[in-house]
Amino acid sequence: MPTKAVTDASYKADVLDSEKPVLVDFWADWCGPCKMIAPALEEISDELADRVTIAKMDIMDNPDTPGSLGVQGIPYLALYKGGEIVADVKGAMPKSQLKQWLEGAL
Repeated sequence: MPTKAVTDASYKADVLDSEKPVLVDFWADWCGPCKMIAPALEEISDELADRVTIAKMDIMDNPDTPGSLGVQGIPYLALYKGGEIVADVKGAMPKSQLKQWLEGAL
């Protein structure tokens, strides 16, 4: 399943109200490390589709949500369960580490 684009307007419905855990990747087009992890997140989205939804929020197009969360650096990955952040990580890492972190947090 491909990653899902989330906006400030859809954040509540797509993330906070989701029955399934949601990993939100806060990113921007100008961010090199964000571009580096994007293919890995697409692959992980396919591999773990039954366990988690992977969503992406462009912080330049959607400043309200990252601003309210105090996001100061990207990439910033936040795992939500039941509308709450239960795990988060800042910065890029190889796919194997990303997947291991996510599976451990699920």
